[in-house]
Amino acid sequence: MTGVSGITSVRGLDTAGTRGHGPAREIPVSGATGGSRALAWLLIVTGALGVLASFVITVDKFELLRNPAFVPSCNLSPVLSCSNVMRSDQASVLGFPNPLLGLAAYPVVAFVGFALLAGARFRRWFWLGLNLGTLLGVGFCMWLMTQALYEIGALCLWCCLAWASTIAMFWYITVHNLRHGVIRAPRGVVAGVREFHWVVPVTWCLSIVMLIGTRFWAYWQTLL
Repeated sequence: MTGVSGITSVRGLDTAGTRGHGPAREIPVSGATGGSRALAWLLIVTGALGVLASFVITVDKFELLRNPAFVPSCNLSPVLSCSNVMRSDQASVLGFPNPLLGLAAYPVVAFVGFALLAGARFRRWFWLGLNLGTLLGVGFCMWLMTQALYEIGALCLWCCLAWASTIAMFWYITVHNLRHGVIRAPRGVVAGVREFHWVVPVTWCLSIVMLIGTRFWAYWQTLL
């Protein structure tokens, strides 16, 4: 009875806060927090897409190392040229092909999605660690994007898929953490993020498209 009363009182406080001051953070009673089905499926899909992109790039990279004359299937034009990206120094920043990092990291994200779908709940340190990991991942992707645009001068479509997947998983894990109070922020910020959660990833991806468009504008004009 005591446990039930405790849970009821916490829920009552949360409901009262919602009535008086707008959307409130969802307070994890047990010290662990689950995730919605939408978040679970997003992690599963983006994790799977990241694995797919990393796997294809890895296979093509090793084939290119074995046979320098190999032409990857994603070589579509001078701008959309995976081989130019794969041959660059930036493609092996740590001394081995970058997509091997993706083959290690993206399955973890997909596994978390499956666990959430099964009803798993994780403690605050886990959610913060997942958020930090995806932050590092998206930061690395954005660095690779700038290198592809302004140093290498070519794009890999599989890399673009990995970038978009990482942006989505990072942002929606952040939204989840703000919503549940894992990351503490003013109530107005949390309410705004919950209401307009789509604005950041859409603006982010459109900004990348704009950068790609302006960087290679001279080439796009030849296709008109």
